[in-house]
Amino acid sequence: MTTTGTTTTGTTGTMTTEPAPGRARRPRPRLARDTIVGWMVLVLFVSLLSVVIVVRESLHLSVTERANADVAQEIEEFRTFTQEGVDPETAKPFTSAERLLQVYLSRQSPSNGEVIVGYVGKEGVVTISHGPGTPSLQEYDLTRDTALVRAAERSTSGTSETPAGEMRWARTVVDVRGGDDAMLLVAVFTQGDRAEADRIVQTLALVSLVALLLAGVVSWLVAGRLLHPVRLVQTAAEEITEHDLTRRIDVGDDDVSGLASTFNRMLDRLEEAFRAEQRFVDDAGHELRTPITVIRGHLELMDDDPASREVTLRIVTQELDRMGRIVTDLLALATSDRPDFIRPTDDVDVALLTVSLEAKVSALASRRWQVSQIAEGTARLDTQRITQAVLQLAQNAVQHTADGDAITLSSQLVDDPELGRALTISIEDTGPGVPESDREQIFQRFAHGEPPDGRRHSGAGLGLAIVRAIAQGHDGRVDVGGRPGVGAVFTLVIPVDETTGRLERDDQEAP
Repeated sequence: MTTTGTTTTGTTGTMTTEPAPGRARRPRPRLARDTIVGWMVLVLFVSLLSVVIVVRESLHLSVTERANADVAQEIEEFRTFTQEGVDPETAKPFTSAERLLQVYLSRQSPSNGEVIVGYVGKEGVVTISHGPGTPSLQEYDLTRDTALVRAAERSTSGTSETPAGEMRWARTVVDVRGGDDAMLLVAVFTQGDRAEADRIVQTLALVSLVALLLAGVVSWLVAGRLLHPVRLVQTAAEEITEHDLTRRIDVGDDDVSGLASTFNRMLDRLEEAFRAEQRFVDDAGHELRTPITVIRGHLELMDDDPASREVTLRIVTQELDRMGRIVTDLLALATSDRPDFIRPTDDVDVALLTVSLEAKVSALASRRWQVSQIAEGTARLDTQRITQAVLQLAQNAVQHTADGDAITLSSQLVDDPELGRALTISIEDTGPGVPESDREQIFQRFAHGEPPDGRRHSGAGLGLAIVRAIAQGHDGRVDVGGRPGVGAVFTLVIPVDETTGRLERDDQEAP
């Protein structure tokens, strides 16, 4: 025999098992914690990046708008000065362009990065005024920039790229009476303000990065805290086997912990179902073992005598019939948990159903069969299952009574305190009755009550369990009444409200 993928080394018992060729390894599952943290960090990263970009563009736009405003303000002030200003020495209007520019520039305080230059006719520069943050003459001297001068002759404003960075400028020319024209050139270098804006953006980006890391750490811890019940559920699910369903999970008080609570309740139901199934299998094995033992014993002792063989075959046939009934009842109980166990139909005539039940139960045995009440109306019921339950109750009454005893069938409408409007179908006998201590036990599978007369009756103890399953399938119940020594009353109580059915007419006592 060849074992694929398994090697054993030495005598120490060390064994290494490799996966068989062609068998795919199970991929590592994606952790929910990683997914949550990843999406949180990604969303926060995109948000912070958007904020940094918007702030940078806003600051750069603000620098540009402020530079344009400074240039426009200087030009407007110069025009106003040429119209309203007078020479402080003569107290008369200016007659010299050079004097006009000198007086005006002496009174100006250029702002950050601002340069003001005055030109007179063809003689060139008269004076220049520098504000703080402007480039030095060694770095860039705009008075020597012939391209700028030619551009100023063609246009009143513009933007130029210089060795000192971007420069935004504007010029105006005024005509001085009796003299040459005066031209004022105002330029603002935005490199310094842009650098300051970039430093602000860098600080914001650094703070955003720290916030992103902090958010990642916090979200990792919070996700671990929230998903802790999920990990507990996974661990518990791996530890649970069909032989041990006692594992439970400690739960907290948050929403996610509700998963652990639900899982615990599921385990409670599974444990109870497993125990019920185990009891069912044990009881079924016990009940089936008896007829098998009887059959085997008689077959082993059977000889060639025709009379003895006839007796043996009769006993074997009886035991096989009993086994068949047990198997049939077991199948009925096994299907009682299925959703299609009860198949109700609308508008079942309760009076006709009662009459049909009376005709069927009266054929079970020689008893004084009676009908005390008949309910009239329609209801939503599973006629076959109700008939099965009533026949089982009647058969049970037959087993606990003798020839000539009375068994009474009745149906009526009642206002039940638990179920509301309900249909009741009762089987009352004059047998030994059911003791109070046995009234719950007798509905268990394979359970046998202890009648007051001390007589045990044949049967596997499945009939009343089937009756209760049918009643519960109709959202109803089975009640046991009567007094020990006087008789027993078994009553099917089936609700007939809007969800399960209706009755259109009140009950009427049979004649």
